[in-house]
Amino acid sequence: MPGGRLTQQERQQIALGLADGLAYAEIARRLGRPTSTITREVMRNGGPTAYRAELAHRATEHRARRRRAASPRGPQAVAQPHGRDARAVAEYEEALTTVLMASGLPKMTARVLTCLFTTDAGSLTASELAQRLQVSPASISKAITFLEGQSLVRRERDERRRDRYVVDDELFYQATIASARANDQLVETARRGVAVLGPHTPAATRLENIARFLDFISESITRAAEQAREVLHTKPGTTPNDTDRPGPHHGG
Repeated sequence: MPGGRLTQQERQQIALGLADGLAYAEIARRLGRPTSTITREVMRNGGPTAYRAELAHRATEHRARRRRAASPRGPQAVAQPHGRDARAVAEYEEALTTVLMASGLPKMTARVLTCLFTTDAGSLTASELAQRLQVSPASISKAITFLEGQSLVRRERDERRRDRYVVDDELFYQATIASARANDQLVETARRGVAVLGPHTPAATRLENIARFLDFISESITRAAEQAREVLHTKPGTTPNDTDRPGPHHGG
């Protein structure tokens, strides 16, 4: 049933669909399941190239047994602020983690970023992250190193001289600009290939078209990020009317 757990037969159908190169949406349609269910199932069990039905089924059973054994200490037992439903929060965090993994983040990195995104303070220490995610500090350190390299988190010292890892209003803007600059490097390299391969040759034309396309995209992303930057600074309880359609004169 669409709302129930995947059966072993359904997992075999997912594996066959992946082998045939079917999109998640098509596999979901054939099984009568939501696309998000298929995406989550594949990404948490090795990804599209490493998914194995039998291993996925055993792993799911193992996770279910572990959750039952740990339920008295699980997230449902932890009081949530603002009257939030702990189970709904846990399900949402899993969904967000799956989406981040589908965008290319490793699983632990996605879990850490989800944890920071869904924390009201927007910052946690390594020990707090390790405790919340029930993983080793070494796993947290590796994930944080990756996220810092992508400009998705920053590090600061608190009053107890502990490192805190922060997602703030400006980091998403900085990450977007960094992505645009990465495109700029590809544009430059593609145009260098035009000279090497010879103007007016098919290969050079292909590279020039790629460069022109990415140049346009990069410029558009940068311009849009500058215009929309103030949207990231909208505070709780304020009306974002002035930031829904930001003007082009916002300063850096």
